[in-house]
Amino acid sequence: MSSLGDLLVIFSTFLVLFLVLALIKIFHKLWWIPSRIQYLMVSQGIKGPSYRFMYGSTKEILSMKKEAMAKPMGLSHAISSTCQPHIDSWLKTYGKNYLQWYGVKAQLIVTEQELIKELLNNKDGSVSKIDNEGFVKKLLGDGLVATKGEKWMKLRKLANYAFHGESLKGMVPAMISSAEMMLQRWKSYEGKEVEVYEEFRLLTSEVISRTAFGSNYMRGKDIFEMLMRLAWLTSKNMYKLRLPGISKFFKNREETESDMLEKKIHNCILEIIKEREKKVRSGEEDNFGNDFLGLLLKAHHDNSDSQTISVDDLIDECKTFYFAGQETSNTLLGWTVFLLAIHTDWQEEVRKEVLNLFGHENPNPDSIAKLKTMGMVFNESLRLYPPVIGFERKVEREVRVGRLILPANLNLIFPTLAVHHDPHIWGEDVNEFKPERFSEGVTEATKNNPAAFFPFGMGLRNCVGSNFAITEAKIALSMILQRYSFTLSPAYVHLPFQFITLHPQHGIQVILQPL
Repeated sequence: MSSLGDLLVIFSTFLVLFLVLALIKIFHKLWWIPSRIQYLMVSQGIKGPSYRFMYGSTKEILSMKKEAMAKPMGLSHAISSTCQPHIDSWLKTYGKNYLQWYGVKAQLIVTEQELIKELLNNKDGSVSKIDNEGFVKKLLGDGLVATKGEKWMKLRKLANYAFHGESLKGMVPAMISSAEMMLQRWKSYEGKEVEVYEEFRLLTSEVISRTAFGSNYMRGKDIFEMLMRLAWLTSKNMYKLRLPGISKFFKNREETESDMLEKKIHNCILEIIKEREKKVRSGEEDNFGNDFLGLLLKAHHDNSDSQTISVDDLIDECKTFYFAGQETSNTLLGWTVFLLAIHTDWQEEVRKEVLNLFGHENPNPDSIAKLKTMGMVFNESLRLYPPVIGFERKVEREVRVGRLILPANLNLIFPTLAVHHDPHIWGEDVNEFKPERFSEGVTEATKNNPAAFFPFGMGLRNCVGSNFAITEAKIALSMILQRYSFTLSPAYVHLPFQFITLHPQHGIQVILQPL
């Protein structure tokens, strides 16, 4: 009996010790680390909303966003307080750089231009991409947007080759053909209202399907629709926190649906990959092709390359480009047409330029770069309505940047929208549509400071598809302006919001008038 009693005492002691250690670990993660980081940053003059146990700033952010989205705005380009009300409010309260909290994760919001430039250029390698988790991980996987190191270098090299220079020029016929399909649909809307945001979604989906994957929108329709649904779930759950690890055992309905969508998208892309491989094996095709999918397949099958990419890498990269290749171009085109529908004087100026260059012929690759006025309009559209309204990074190791010492594992947020709408950078007319700001180019407009205007990011990890998106948008807008004038419909309701990119909550409706 005494030995049994001794065992019970030992067991009880170990149980108590285990519980004490577990509580210490929880206290350390949920209170000590956040408190230490907050103290460190305050001691350097960086303030912000106080850390709330476990939830951080998320409840306040959700409340502010809900209030901001409760009713439409007036027809104004001053959209920061609607799209990012927390950042807009806290920048005014705490200054150009401040600390907020995503649960227990500290996030340094950076709008000071010199800090943005130094951190995004990342010359010493102390800053990296954050690790995708949860819904974002299911949406984009571990593709080019998220991956790091040698794998990133390999994927970036492939993407650079696929979407730049002569490769991009070779995509122009497919872009023109896709725009012609859209404009054929538009004949039934002449003199009527058309919802252009949805139209541009179909156009850009067709273009990325044809140029990157050698198919068409209908072939990838299910993939696009599932990606959009998964993106919607991602957006909806952006600031909702769950206890770490709990979703492994207790999934809510949206987590279960996102798992199902991820598997279905994986299988659909795998089917497209196998079809391409089958054609090569059967001799129907000599090689995998020179489009993006073909380049990925070559890298996958190249056994001589130490950086051969796996099937999962290949599928993640396809997911990334199916989604990002469609979303960025769609958003850019939608907001630009919205702006030109309001500012019809600029619409007429761009139309004159298009007709002088192309007449009523389709755009040609060699002259697209000569669309200077259109380029000014696109830059002002990207300034006022950037597709991606913020970029996130992580400090890998303690680093000194300017006057600040940043601790390891601190997340960094660069709010593009706030910087692009900063009156100290752009003047008191910051919220007005004035493409003439860019008449002497971006360098002159930003006073030679790239951290004033970065719609596609900055540094080595800037958007690899930016030239693709701009070329596609220039072609589509040129072909629209050759055929139609347009004004904003009275039915339009102005309420931009952060989806993954910057979406119009209620679409963009314009009235089409044939020329």
